Amino acid sequence: MTGKKNTRPDMNRRNAGETKAPEGGNRGDNLILIGMPTSGKSTVGIILAKALGYEFTDIDLLIQKKAGKKLAAIMEEKGVEGFLSLEEEVTCGLSCSHTVIAPGGSVVYGRKAMEHLKSLGRVIYLQMDLDMLTERLHDARNRGVALREGQTLEELYNERVPLYEQYADITVNESGHALEDMVVLIVSKLHTPV
Repeated sequence: MTGKKNTRPDMNRRNAGETKAPEGGNRGDNLILIGMPTSGKSTVGIILAKALGYEFTDIDLLIQKKAGKKLAAIMEEKGVEGFLSLEEEVTCGLSCSHTVIAPGGSVVYGRKAMEHLKSLGRVIYLQMDLDMLTERLHDARNRGVALREGQTLEELYNERVPLYEQYADITVNESGHALEDMVVLIVSKLHTPV
């Protein structure tokens, strides 16, 4: 990874004035799961897709397919900024319906990517606390987590949580819930007005 200082303005602060929904309410029928690495976006996403009769798309797998290599190798070759640019490009090219979409945890750094995802459907934040993240994530670099040189998991967590909260239409707290319970909670919140 490169030791370059982050120059991406939306990587360290919230974008003031962002709206919760696209203008005019013309939103797709997809469900987009956002959250920290290991929050269960892919696992919960597959179960949720089966429960609803939807398709499932993992954006990290689309990125790997496009690049022809694993996320960690992409990060090693392109650095965090290069990876984030590729992630935004792949995300903005996504077109689907009746699909549960699981982007990588770093997708919230890309304003265009998040605007596109919000146009595709409702964004659901799988909220976890720092202790749970630390317990689950043992090797962030090999997993392909967009972690800047010298950045700690706590710093990453504190940087991303406000972005997840900003973009979420629905928040589901994972604390004390099994995967199946998470799906039930999500489905119940989908039928509740936001």
